[in-house]
Amino acid sequence: MDLEAEREMIQRCLAGESAAWDELFAEHYGPVGRYIFQISSTFTREDADEICQEVFLSVVNKLGSFGGKSRLQTWLFRIAANKARDYHAKTMAAKRGGGEVPLSLQAEDEEGNRLIDPPSSEGTPDEGMIQEEDWRLVGEGLAQLGGPCQEILELRYFGDLSYHELSVELEINEKTVSSRISKCRGKLASVMRNLFSQRNLGAFSSQLPSKG
Repeated sequence: MDLEAEREMIQRCLAGESAAWDELFAEHYGPVGRYIFQISSTFTREDADEICQEVFLSVVNKLGSFGGKSRLQTWLFRIAANKARDYHAKTMAAKRGGGEVPLSLQAEDEEGNRLIDPPSSEGTPDEGMIQEEDWRLVGEGLAQLGGPCQEILELRYFGDLSYHELSVELEINEKTVSSRISKCRGKLASVMRNLFSQRNLGAFSSQLPSKG
């Protein structure tokens, strides 16, 4: 969908046109759901679907605050990232017996604050499963990085934003975008080497015969 059509769709949504809302959901629900599922290695598809529903409930309530500084999908990914972090924190707190954690105020302030279709390729079902597992590990690696590196790499590789779109979204020039991505990729590579090593060691250990 081009920018002009997107703006028109948003205006129709704000005018209360149900067909426009159907169009928005059809266009963005799938990519947002895949983005959520892949940014955390702990999320199940059911978790991703629950978070996705929270994202679009927020969109229904707050679409009027979208200022059009970025593409709509970028804004949706920001909301999704915040909702996913809140959901993950709440889940971890519940597992520790600490109950629910307070919701992030940032999660309700998406405009001007904070990907997902992974690169697609045709292959066998087994290849698809391997690729999905690897992408989940990448999500885990990004979570370990945190901060600006997690943000820019998620938007670049999961959100598929161009350098120009990143410069607008993050309010930095394209040269800084390039430099930051290069540095952050180096940091991620170090984290991923450790994660893949742990995964392969675990797979090897599971194949060892047990001592009887």
